[in-house]
Amino acid sequence: MATIDSKIPEGALAEKWTNYKAHQKLVNPANKRRLDIIVVGTGLAGASAAASLGALGFKVLNFCIQDSPRRAHSIAAQGGINAAKNYQNDGDSVYRLFYDTIKGGDYRAREANVYRLAEVSNAIIDQCVAQGVPFAREYGGLLDNRSFGGAQVSRTFYARGQTGQQLLLGAYSALSREVQRGNVKLYTRYEMLDVVLIKDNEGVERARGIIARNLVTGKIERFAAHAVVIGTGGYGNTYFLSTNAMASNGSAAMQIYRKGAYFANPCFAQIHPTCIPVHGDKQSKLTLMSESLRNDGRIWVPKKLEDAKALQAGTKKPTDIPDADRDFYLERRYPAFGNLVPRDVASRAAKERCDAGFGVNNTGLAVFLDFKYAIDRLGEDVVRARYGNLFDMYEEITDENPYKTPMMIFRLSTTPWVVSGLTTN
Repeated sequence: MATIDSKIPEGALAEKWTNYKAHQKLVNPANKRRLDIIVVGTGLAGASAAASLGALGFKVLNFCIQDSPRRAHSIAAQGGINAAKNYQNDGDSVYRLFYDTIKGGDYRAREANVYRLAEVSNAIIDQCVAQGVPFAREYGGLLDNRSFGGAQVSRTFYARGQTGQQLLLGAYSALSREVQRGNVKLYTRYEMLDVVLIKDNEGVERARGIIARNLVTGKIERFAAHAVVIGTGGYGNTYFLSTNAMASNGSAAMQIYRKGAYFANPCFAQIHPTCIPVHGDKQSKLTLMSESLRNDGRIWVPKKLEDAKALQAGTKKPTDIPDADRDFYLERRYPAFGNLVPRDVASRAAKERCDAGFGVNNTGLAVFLDFKYAIDRLGEDVVRARYGNLFDMYEEITDENPYKTPMMIFRLSTTPWVVSGLTTN
């Protein structure tokens, strides 16, 4: 029976990958020019891999199914990207980022790999800045941070509510630079049909090429390389009522699975507490609001059932409920985290309040996310600078101004952002 070898180095947790890097074989610059690498996919993973490998001096063949590298599903990652730089001097560290990530993953992730991710997080931010990602900055010009659910430190680097889009634009710019330098050759409108395996001197089969269809001419072509990188994302069309706008059809992942790769860490569902609530039974899609909104918004429901019933019936407005009659239930139950509890905790707490009859939507399945207090504390201009595009999106969908009345949010338990990690024997 085949077993998955994760190839994690030996040694103490905090030293595994450092020791491995210090002792691995290197390729000198002259030899890099003789090595070809195929990268399938031009989203955040594929474009970043192709650009980085090209900058290192390898010859890269980059394939994408679109007519240009654009509109990958990473565009939907609105909130930010974490790194343990400790700019806020609030006690953050590589270990704390590692621990929070392990805990957030329900203790199911490989600890050594998560520690390595925490270690390289700072370098990832530096790379993104070098690629031109316009992260938010403080008045003095330093990179700004905000808080996020599940952590007690501010470590999230962000670009308003469109971080994923800006990361993609940075990756595409870096990719275009390597294309212009001649280190990357783009093959657009190609669909990968198969991966070519060849045995090495030790008898181990390794990916050495792909078979792809030219979607313009219909011709099936073959391409050879010294290594193949699959960066196509995972299958996203899993659930009916979802936030999924666009994801891979999974064809590339399926082809390498058929050739012996294993699906190592599929994540078929997220529990998300900041979805715009369902308003009827005719919807085919839900809209997900960034969880960064929980950084400054306060979540509440009425303390009195009669107020909840009046809000559901539309005979009362949320602004009619005084502070004394508002139940800030996350702050009450979890004072150490408040509104920044982990997303599964926030989602379950919202459902419990709604099941008890305190929901505020016309369906009774929503809670308030209120920015009144942040506007009073910071001013509307600051809130607009941080979340303006998210507020505009909410108003466009609901026809309510979140600067004047609280947002309504609810949990979404079937967010199909599938993360399909694959590993070979």
